[in-house]
Amino acid sequence: MSDARTHAASVAGLYTPEQRVRRDSTVWTTVQGILAPVQFFVFLVSLGLVLRFLSTGEGYALATASILAKTFCLYLIMVTGAIWEKVVFGQYLFAPVFFWEDVVSFGVIALHTLYLYGLLSNAFPPTTLMAITLSAYVIYVVNAAQFVWKLRAARLQGQTQGVPA
Repeated sequence: MSDARTHAASVAGLYTPEQRVRRDSTVWTTVQGILAPVQFFVFLVSLGLVLRFLSTGEGYALATASILAKTFCLYLIMVTGAIWEKVVFGQYLFAPVFFWEDVVSFGVIALHTLYLYGLLSNAFPPTTLMAITLSAYVIYVVNAAQFVWKLRAARLQGQTQGVPA
């Protein structure tokens, strides 16, 4: 699809009719639909464990394990999301309609990766690692809100066009 048609589709709505068909027929949509709430659940548990460690000084190993689980979920959803974007929009990342969501996702990934670096290299003390994690989690919440907003916009677009979102 030409850049002009892609831009026109993104102005008129999230998906062209062809993109909607690809989105609805690929297994990667289901994968994303499963991984997103799993990642959010892992995030909530991890956030609680990180806050517990910061407030009591207890549970560092459990908080660390939860951050590693969250990081794994993040990397997994990013890889599968890139595949989803390729199937639906024809490019692995930064499709015009999801450009800013991908930009913010890379910020979240950068902070999680900084955490991993700090953990594995012992470059930062535990409280600094937890501060990095909380920064990553704040941006993750912004990113999750971006995607929820886009999901709602897709549903509204589908309703106005008389097709399921």
